[in-house]
Amino acid sequence: MTEQTLQNDDSISVGGQAVIEGVMMRSPVAVATAVRKSDGSISINHFLYKSLTKRKKFWGLPVIRGAVSLVEALYLGIKTLNWSAEEASEEEETKKKSRLRDTLLSALSIIIALAGGLALFMLLPYWVTGLIRDAGGSQFIFHAAAGLIRIILFLLYLLVISRWKEIARVFQYHGAEHKSIFAFEREGEVSVESAKRYSRFHPRCGTSFLLITAIIVIFLFAVIDSIIVPVFGEYRSPLHRLLAHLPFIPLVAGVAYEILKLSGKKQEQGIWRHLIKPGLWLQHITTNEPDEKQLEVAAAALKASLRTDEAEADSANLTAVEVMEGD
Repeated sequence: MTEQTLQNDDSISVGGQAVIEGVMMRSPVAVATAVRKSDGSISINHFLYKSLTKRKKFWGLPVIRGAVSLVEALYLGIKTLNWSAEEASEEEETKKKSRLRDTLLSALSIIIALAGGLALFMLLPYWVTGLIRDAGGSQFIFHAAAGLIRIILFLLYLLVISRWKEIARVFQYHGAEHKSIFAFEREGEVSVESAKRYSRFHPRCGTSFLLITAIIVIFLFAVIDSIIVPVFGEYRSPLHRLLAHLPFIPLVAGVAYEILKLSGKKQEQGIWRHLIKPGLWLQHITTNEPDEKQLEVAAAALKASLRTDEAEADSANLTAVEVMEGD
């Protein structure tokens, strides 16, 4: 089958994430993950994937599409992380055990991760803020204080994990992902040499999304609680406050998505250049400068994600030379 590839234009948006020893890239037509194996080759997994926001008009409406995209990103992220862990394993037996382990523990891991995230970044800030604030005070002041604590905890969390050697390598691949996407967006070309010329700080990064989300939570939940508390009284505990806020998380994600998407389009214009700076500063922690081999992996993933054919939908092993000269 003749390989077909999307050509860059303003309507094509690509994104991705770093995985274990590799990068996952997602285009409007496909998802591709490239991983550097222990023998130096690059293993690529490619499958066609069209977002629900593109298949059904309702799910593609502004704000709603943000919540849908978040769910899809979580699903694809977990799926590609599991695959990258298998491919990075040196022994086939280890890979088989990894598949079985991942199948049995994936759901449990998601539940634990979500529960831990909610406890650390939602319950704890609410509890601490409740200790220093009198009942009946301003909801905006409460959420501003809780938001500040949440952001501080997030920064400390990133700084701690960035000290781990394994995470530092993931952050290098994160930088490679950004550089490759920049090269594609600016030049329509995906190569190591073109990616080298660009910054590892990208305004559409998931790190920026989390920061935007933290800020939106302050204002949105302050408004919500300003309506709920006068009618039903103060929350009896931080848990009750959290439970009241959970149904609004999709709305938060949807609004944050729209702001992130807009910031990517307006990054060079007026006030937007200043508004995106905090997110770019945060990427000094979550990205590291990649080497050429890591850029090769990111370029391979991005080029594979632009393929519109079904050929080689399963993983294929390619050497670095084949990846860079295969076009």
